[in-house]
Amino acid sequence: MATASEIAIKESIFKLLGNIAPEADLESLDDNEDIRQTLGIDSFDFLNLLIGLSEEFKIEIPEADYGKLISLKDMITYIIKLNKAT
Repeated sequence: MATASEIAIKESIFKLLGNIAPEADLESLDDNEDIRQTLGIDSFDFLNLLIGLSEEFKIEIPEADYGKLISLKDMITYIIKLNKAT
């Protein structure tokens, strides 16, 4: 079962994705799916997503970590980990 913080992070990601891919059915997106591949997001849109996450959660995502953020689960885990470190 997801925690309240995981749900809040997922909702924030969905909000950002809704702006990037408004036609996407985000509710059917599996937490383990490759977001870029499933939603057809190009590298520019993916970068905008990561910038949005950085601003929303007041975190810095180094370029070296971009490849670690493939799925919703990856992003949620990463954000929680960074928030605990601060």
